[in-house]
Amino acid sequence: VQLQACGGGLVQARGSLRPSCAASGSIFSINDMGWYRQAPGGQRELVAIITRDGSTNYADSVKGRFTISRDNAKNVVYLQMNDLQSKDTAVYYCNMRVLTTPRFEYSYWGQGTQVTVSS
Repeated sequence: VQLQACGGGLVQARGSLRPSCAASGSIFSINDMGWYRQAPGGQRELVAIITRDGSTNYADSVKGRFTISRDNAKNVVYLQMNDLQSKDTAVYYCNMRVLTTPRFEYSYWGQGTQVTVSS
Protein backbone atom coordinates (compact mmCIF):
# COMPACT_ATOMS: atom_id res chain seq x y z
CA VAL A 1 0.00 0.00 0.00
CA GLN A 2 1.27 3.45 -0.89
CA LEU A 3 -0.05 6.89 -0.02
CA GLN A 4 0.65 9.73 -2.43
CA ALA A 5 0.04 13.27 -1.23
CA CYS A 6 -0.05 16.36 -3.38
CA GLY A 7 -1.49 19.86 -3.40
CA GLY A 8 0.77 21.72 -1.02
CA GLY A 9 2.56 24.89 -2.03
CA LEU A 10 3.30 28.51 -1.31
CA VAL A 11 0.36 30.78 -0.55
CA GLN A 12 -0.14 34.23 0.89
CA ALA A 13 -1.77 34.73 4.26
CA ARG A 14 -5.57 34.36 4.18
CA GLY A 15 -5.26 32.23 1.05
CA SER A 16 -6.44 28.65 0.51
CA LEU A 17 -5.03 25.28 -0.45
CA ARG A 18 -6.57 21.84 -0.87
CA PRO A 19 -4.03 19.03 -0.57
CA SER A 20 -5.16 15.50 -1.29
CA CYS A 21 -3.79 12.05 -0.56
CA ALA A 22 -4.59 8.88 -2.48
CA ALA A 23 -4.00 5.31 -1.37
CA SER A 24 -3.17 2.53 -3.79
CA GLY A 25 -2.27 -1.13 -3.57
CA SER A 26 -3.86 -4.11 -1.90
CA ILE A 27 -6.70 -2.46 -0.01
CA PHE A 28 -9.71 -4.18 1.50
CA SER A 29 -11.05 -1.04 3.14
CA ILE A 30 -9.84 2.03 5.01
CA ASN A 31 -10.87 3.08 8.49
CA ASP A 32 -9.65 6.45 9.79
CA MET A 33 -7.99 8.92 7.45
CA GLY A 34 -6.13 11.90 8.83
CA TRP A 35 -3.80 14.79 8.28
CA TYR A 36 -0.87 15.64 10.53
CA ARG A 37 1.70 18.39 10.29
CA GLN A 38 5.19 19.07 11.48
CA ALA A 39 6.65 22.56 11.62
CA PRO A 40 10.42 23.15 11.63
CA GLY A 41 11.80 22.19 15.02
CA GLY A 42 8.42 20.94 16.16
CA GLN A 43 6.73 17.61 16.73
CA ARG A 44 4.23 16.02 14.42
CA GLU A 45 0.71 16.96 15.48
CA LEU A 46 -2.78 15.95 14.50
CA VAL A 47 -4.60 18.43 12.26
CA ALA A 48 -7.80 16.59 11.40
CA ILE A 49 -9.18 13.08 11.24
CA ILE A 50 -12.22 11.53 9.56
CA THR A 51 -13.73 8.12 10.22
CA ARG A 52 -15.13 5.83 7.57
CA ASP A 53 -18.66 6.99 8.32
CA GLY A 54 -17.67 10.66 8.06
CA SER A 55 -17.26 11.73 11.68
CA THR A 56 -14.56 14.37 12.01
CA ASN A 57 -12.28 15.82 14.65
CA TYR A 58 -10.03 18.86 14.38
CA ALA A 59 -7.20 20.47 16.26
CA ASP A 60 -8.42 23.60 18.03
CA SER A 61 -5.99 25.71 16.01
CA VAL A 62 -7.70 24.88 12.70
CA LYS A 63 -11.36 24.63 13.68
CA GLY A 64 -13.52 26.80 11.46
CA ARG A 65 -10.76 27.17 8.84
CA PHE A 66 -9.94 23.62 7.72
CA THR A 67 -12.30 20.90 6.48
CA ILE A 68 -11.36 17.27 6.03
CA SER A 69 -13.29 15.05 3.64
CA ARG A 70 -12.87 11.68 1.94
CA ASP A 71 -13.93 9.73 -1.10
CA ASN A 72 -14.24 6.09 -0.11
CA ALA A 73 -14.69 4.90 -3.69
CA LYS A 74 -11.36 6.47 -4.70
CA ASN A 75 -9.49 5.96 -1.37
CA VAL A 76 -8.70 9.66 -1.22
CA VAL A 77 -8.66 12.14 1.65
CA TYR A 78 -8.74 15.91 1.20
CA LEU A 79 -7.94 18.86 3.44
CA GLN A 80 -9.54 22.14 2.48
CA MET A 81 -7.49 24.85 4.15
CA ASN A 82 -8.91 28.37 4.21
CA ASP A 83 -7.72 31.59 5.84
CA LEU A 84 -4.20 30.22 6.03
CA GLN A 85 -1.85 31.86 8.51
CA SER A 86 1.91 31.81 8.93
CA LYS A 87 1.52 29.45 11.88
CA ASP A 88 0.12 26.86 9.46
CA THR A 89 3.48 26.58 7.68
CA ALA A 90 4.60 22.96 7.99
CA VAL A 91 5.03 19.68 6.19
CA TYR A 92 1.63 18.02 6.03
CA TYR A 93 1.41 14.23 6.20
CA CYS A 94 -1.57 12.05 5.46
CA ASN A 95 -2.24 8.91 7.43
CA MET A 96 -4.64 6.05 6.79
CA ARG A 97 -5.52 2.97 8.77
CA VAL A 98 -5.79 0.42 6.00
CA LEU A 99 -7.23 -3.06 6.15
CA THR A 100 -5.43 -5.22 3.63
CA THR A 101 -7.58 -8.17 4.74
CA PRO A 102 -10.80 -8.14 6.80
CA ARG A 103 -8.76 -8.70 9.96
CA PHE A 104 -5.42 -7.00 9.41
CA GLU A 105 -5.13 -3.22 9.83
CA TYR A 106 -1.95 -1.21 9.46
CA SER A 107 -1.18 2.49 9.69
CA TYR A 108 0.35 4.01 6.56
CA TRP A 109 1.90 7.45 6.03
CA GLY A 110 2.24 9.59 2.95
CA GLN A 111 5.51 11.24 2.02
CA GLY A 112 4.51 14.72 3.16
CA THR A 113 3.67 17.86 1.25
CA GLN A 114 5.10 21.27 2.13
CA VAL A 115 2.72 24.12 2.91
CA THR A 116 4.30 27.55 3.24
CA VAL A 117 2.24 30.62 4.14
CA SER A 118 3.84 33.99 3.52
CA SER A 119 2.73 37.03 5.48
